[in-house]
Amino acid sequence: MEAALASIGEDCAAGPATDTAAIWPALAAVLAEPDARRKADRARAAEASWNAGEIDVDLSLWRAPPRRPGRPARPTLVDPRHAPRRRLSSAEGRAALLHAVAHIELNAIDLAFDMAARFAPALFALGEETGRAFLGDWIKVGGDEARHFLMIQGRLEALGRSYGDFDAHDGLWEAAEKTMGDPLARLAIAPLILEARGLDVAPGMRDRLSAAGDDESAALLDTIYTDEKTHVAAGVQWFDTLCAARKLEPRAAFHALADEHFPAGLKAPFNEEGRRDAGLLPDFYKPLAR
Repeated sequence: MEAALASIGEDCAAGPATDTAAIWPALAAVLAEPDARRKADRARAAEASWNAGEIDVDLSLWRAPPRRPGRPARPTLVDPRHAPRRRLSSAEGRAALLHAVAHIELNAIDLAFDMAARFAPALFALGEETGRAFLGDWIKVGGDEARHFLMIQGRLEALGRSYGDFDAHDGLWEAAEKTMGDPLARLAIAPLILEARGLDVAPGMRDRLSAAGDDESAALLDTIYTDEKTHVAAGVQWFDTLCAARKLEPRAAFHALADEHFPAGLKAPFNEEGRRDAGLLPDFYKPLAR
């Protein structure tokens, strides 16, 4: 187990195996897939197979996932300051917003499956039941994100657009690369900061779409918002579990990791109600507000 954990963060030398009856090849197949729609389909298939008890856990087959997942040639990745922003009063502006959401959801598929593939061995070290529960939670999150991507892609197509038509940025995966060595850091940065930020902005985005007369797109954001609260809640649970295993006080550990990765502080205002629903209390994040 120590040797396996020491390899966390290293590239997987070989491509995904074809034996998707084992957990690690099944996860790797999702991460390696470059086509966005097929990635989402693979993620949902992996979730269904896991829920049906058709995937075996065999730590001897475990390999660290690649540093970067497979991605389509488009969209072009640009500096976040140059990502498209358009008025929601136009169909083009609404499509640009939905494209940004689709890009986040595609990244989120990879983040969830990378979480499972990269860090499950550390949780299995705490016990078989703990490891299986960790896998199950993040496979479910990945399946949810895949469903979100497909919903938004369908809506884009209804507006005459498709994923890849607008520029996007790589900020989410850059954060993932910086936390490949430690599951506690990944949990702090991905679900507890980045996804929690999604809870802050989603209601406003939903209201702006509705005000622009696009109730269909607004309803999709409502669905995503509801699901994302459960994803942040999973992050809270597993952050607390790892803190207990390491004998760390969760708030102090979170503040230290947030200061390391976001030295300028966390962006306010916060959606306190949505965060509370997900298990994040104000004294956990408010002292970090910039």
